[in-house]
Amino acid sequence: MTTVRRWLAVLAATAVLTALPALVAAVPARTSNLSAAALLERITDSAGLPYSGYAEASGGLALPVTERFGSIADLFGGRTQLRAWYRSATDWRVDAIGFAGESDVHHDESGDWSWNYEANAVDRTGSPVAPQARLPAAADLLPTELGRRLLSQALPQEASRLGSQRIAGRSAPGMRITPRQPASNIAAVDVWADAATGLPLRVRVQGKQSGSAALTSSFLDFSASQPPASVTSFVPPLDARVSDRPSRDLVTVIDQLGSVVPPARLAGLDRNRQLPPFGSVGVYGRGVTELVAVPLPTRLGYSLSQELADATGADPSDSRLSLTVGPLTLLLSSARLRDAAWLLVGTVTAETLAGAAAQLPTHPELN
Repeated sequence: MTTVRRWLAVLAATAVLTALPALVAAVPARTSNLSAAALLERITDSAGLPYSGYAEASGGLALPVTERFGSIADLFGGRTQLRAWYRSATDWRVDAIGFAGESDVHHDESGDWSWNYEANAVDRTGSPVAPQARLPAAADLLPTELGRRLLSQALPQEASRLGSQRIAGRSAPGMRITPRQPASNIAAVDVWADAATGLPLRVRVQGKQSGSAALTSSFLDFSASQPPASVTSFVPPLDARVSDRPSRDLVTVIDQLGSVVPPARLAGLDRNRQLPPFGSVGVYGRGVTELVAVPLPTRLGYSLSQELADATGADPSDSRLSLTVGPLTLLLSSARLRDAAWLLVGTVTAETLAGAAAQLPTHPELN
């Protein structure tokens, strides 16, 4: 009889533990009296706060690029699982699992350790100063990073409150940013943040031309406690292939080594004042309405023109090639092998990018 009772107790305890996550999720979120402007400020001020958690990001942007920008297509066109431990701006770790497999990035005061699990290869990128222009990385899809990035230059008059949701076991008041720039392809950006810290827990980006979200990212597990230093530190495996390079980002290299300076204003949008007014990569607009102008090396521009022509059915010899995927628009200013091209990418209309391309200066050939 005693044995039976013990087994019943074990079964009961197991049932309670199994049901606990569902019970926690069923607890209604606490309502919040924060105004949209106050919540926007709290989210902005959350930069630097410690946290850890597991998140999933899903993109609906099927970009037709497979060569030098293939990793970007994977990030924004599929599902990425992210595990993050953030102690400070100079001490964090993000593990990402996507189409290309698992990759771990450990960041310290001197730069990044990037470990590709499948290839057992480590890239050491040592730079005491973060680059001003770079390609998006998996860590940028974390709700904390994505939410703050999209809201960084939002105006209070663009913000409105959304109802609270319960996310990863925490109450999260929500807000919506509705861009006021006519050139924007973004209908709304919705962000739900942890009520206690202001850290974004869920982000949803909605384009004007699509009935579904173009990009979503949400924590499924979250803690606002500081993770231990032992989790973020990194020592390369003894059998790993280690390479050391100043930068492995193509856009960073172009920005630092290019010999052309984009204009201060393009298609009615000012160059982003939060970035230095030098460098060969120009970022224009603010918040969720931005366009980026990148002077491409001749060979890369030609290769990209072939991929865009295949995707759109256009003649690869056309003077310009453009493509719109959800709220994102791409335009290649020249598709001829002998010409140095500009790549323009932004959350703006095709007409805006065409106007920007007409205002860009010619640039020397970059091989």
